Amino acid sequence: MHQFPIHYIEPVFRPPSEAHSLILPVTNGCSWNKCTFCEMYTAPQKKFRARDEADVLEEIRRCGERMAVRRVFLADGDAMVLPTKRLLRILEAIHQHMPTVERITSYCLPRNLKRKSVEDLKLLREAGLAMFYVGAESGDDEVLRRVNKGETQESTKEALIKAGEAGIKRSVMILNGLGGRSLSEQHALNSARLMNATQPEFLSTLVVSFPQGMERYKAQFPDFEPLGQVELFQEIERLLVELDLERTVFRSDHASNYLVLKGTLNADKESMLAKVRTAIEAPAQAGLRPEWARGL
Repeated sequence: MHQFPIHYIEPVFRPPSEAHSLILPVTNGCSWNKCTFCEMYTAPQKKFRARDEADVLEEIRRCGERMAVRRVFLADGDAMVLPTKRLLRILEAIHQHMPTVERITSYCLPRNLKRKSVEDLKLLREAGLAMFYVGAESGDDEVLRRVNKGETQESTKEALIKAGEAGIKRSVMILNGLGGRSLSEQHALNSARLMNATQPEFLSTLVVSFPQGMERYKAQFPDFEPLGQVELFQEIERLLVELDLERTVFRSDHASNYLVLKGTLNADKESMLAKVRTAIEAPAQAGLRPEWARGL
């Protein structure tokens, strides 16, 4: 039996929509890794480092020899921390050795686009980088400060606009319940303002979860009170009411969500709001995901 041509340091994460993609690690871990709600890269073996470029290029070559690949996801947490020239060499190698590839994507921390110009991003897009997954988490500066995100509404907005100007699609994630009871309203309203200002191609919501407990989170947010099920729906209702989007595909179908929502905003706004209001007023009629079926 041949060994798989890519060396992974587990655990390995990818967005739900990349389930059928080749996961190609170009970094290990996350260069920030200080968000109090995130436990993805906290294991000691996931300490951040850029992978050796020669190893990455050799893995691309070996993959090209053994499989036909249509989609590639550049892992781990923020491939865009790498210099543009190195990323271009990786993208060129993917197309040279895997000519069947149709789409290349990656996670992207807003801070990692500060050093990249629109012209840099256009070069990456022309080389095949099609979309960024951006965990904005919130558009509210107080929420972002409380969770040690290291970003502001303005820094996230600048990055999303820059990517959009370069023609790279943006899939943005907002965390439902991140501000707890005390900051829920401003979390929803300012997240909507951020989305309205940037008009991303894709927007999704996940419910903030603490599989290893809330101790790390509450160390910086001591008065945090998690939202109950109905309160989570009320926060989504506030978000949807305030969103004014032209052609954004909206998804709230991650396993962490009680209520599955799918549509295009603003076209399907009223029908989605109707589902949310049913979940608030008559949960038994809303077809909610049972607790045992939820997870990360």
